[in-house]
Amino acid sequence: MAQSGKGRLNYRCPSCFMRDLDIDMFYDKEKEEYYCLRCQFTGTEEEVLSGNEAVRIRYKAMHRRFEKFDFD
Repeated sequence: MAQSGKGRLNYRCPSCFMRDLDIDMFYDKEKEEYYCLRCQFTGTEEEVLSGNEAVRIRYKAMHRRFEKFDFD
């Protein structure tokens, strides 16, 4: 998703990203935190980055091809 220019850097909302929604977060300069327009998630930059790292576990083997399955 393209940067909308609302803050320093736009991050994906970890709460929405867990549900496979690609929603940009907006930055509030007064509160110094990021917030999502679609859900109730708000947090600091560190909280957003740690939430996005937790979501990336789902896509760990995305570029790996599995050819042998040991179900037998």
